[in-house]
Amino acid sequence: MLKFLVMTVLLFSNVAYATNIEEQNLVFTWVGMATLGIFIIGYYIIANEEKYDVDKSLPALFVGIFTFLLIAFYFVLNGLDIKLVHEEAENVILEIAEIFFFLFVAMTYIESLIHMGVFDRLKYNLVSKGYSYRKLFWLTGFLAFFISPIADNLTTALILSTVLITIEKEKKDFLVPGAINIVVAANAGGAWSPFGDITTLMVWTSGKGAFIDFLYLFPASILGYLVTAFLLSLIVPKSKPDFDVNIEVPAMKDGANTIIVLGVVTIVMAVISHQFLDFPAMWGMMFGLVLLKFYSFTLKKRHGHGHFNIFESMSKIENNTLMFFFGILAAVGALYFIGWLTLASIVYEPNYLGPTLSNIAVGFLSAIVDNVPVMSAILKANPNMDLSNWLLVTLTAGIGGSLISFGSAAGVGVMGKLKGVYTFNSHMKYAWMILIGYFVSIAIWYLQFDILKIY
Repeated sequence: MLKFLVMTVLLFSNVAYATNIEEQNLVFTWVGMATLGIFIIGYYIIANEEKYDVDKSLPALFVGIFTFLLIAFYFVLNGLDIKLVHEEAENVILEIAEIFFFLFVAMTYIESLIHMGVFDRLKYNLVSKGYSYRKLFWLTGFLAFFISPIADNLTTALILSTVLITIEKEKKDFLVPGAINIVVAANAGGAWSPFGDITTLMVWTSGKGAFIDFLYLFPASILGYLVTAFLLSLIVPKSKPDFDVNIEVPAMKDGANTIIVLGVVTIVMAVISHQFLDFPAMWGMMFGLVLLKFYSFTLKKRHGHGHFNIFESMSKIENNTLMFFFGILAAVGALYFIGWLTLASIVYEPNYLGPTLSNIAVGFLSAIVDNVPVMSAILKANPNMDLSNWLLVTLTAGIGGSLISFGSAAGVGVMGKLKGVYTFNSHMKYAWMILIGYFVSIAIWYLQFDILKIY
């Protein structure tokens, strides 16, 4: 058991920040133990943010910033080359910036669409048809599952959770399972497309599989999702949202449709930037922000300052979500620099867990420590696996993040949108339903890839 726990801890390491610097070996020094201990305590506080009434970004930022300062202090005390810490911190900042600005632009577009009345109109179109809460639950879930492979799971989750909160603002027996449904659907939908999740993109660009190979994960992704969605739907009310037939049809502001088109163009530019130009995806997203700023200028000339102000949309962004990502990625970067990755690949050896069991365990690690650093660690360790197991780890890293509310970018995004409603505790209440779907997905993978050899 102790051996398994040690190996599990080693997998917490992140190699997204790898440099050409010789890997440090500080694991069993006082700074190595302190860094891991601080990380665990910080994670505990994040998981119990409701209990301690503290925003999750505070412990995340503290752990990320303080552990790097602690490492630098250790280097100074022991006369080591402080430039190593400096260069590693710069690499961490670079990696964080790519995610930070990607989220920043996505959130700006979401807030802009809210301001332009797009979601109010969408809510009216859904509710006016007389759909029950249960039908709305399934509709938002399916939209999340099939939009995610194109738009990516985070953007999809942000959009659909916004739709959810515009439909109903108080009824938690609809909002909580509805939020979980969107997170699970977005992560499952992103798992079978190279564009759907950062982890699948990483595996694809690393040459572990061809584009079409990922499409073979569709059966495992959708069947696992459907099982979880069915169990969640049983607790959703069969009643209908209140609807006043005399209510005026919400009108979208002039320019709303153009902003929707610009949003789609922005996603396309992000994919082109990363896949064809070998730029970070955020570069394409920032270009999309430039387009939105140009259009904001046009609308100001046409309708005046009050019609649409992009800076007003920026001011409404969930900054605590951005700060959380900054902190948690910096914290995992510190764990990497200490050297916890050194023995990570051992768990893939036959005399330990082996590839299949290790990849199943990755899903649980992805729930605890965001799936991006976990996948980065695996790609860096580069264990000896065939295509079927590389697809398995893609599947488990993607859908495993749904097991805990902040285990994926989609979950963190929805927590920010449904603050006080969709929380760690409200999610964990129904986590067993997600776990069943997780094992169903693995069972489908086993049947398809290991027994029938269909891939």
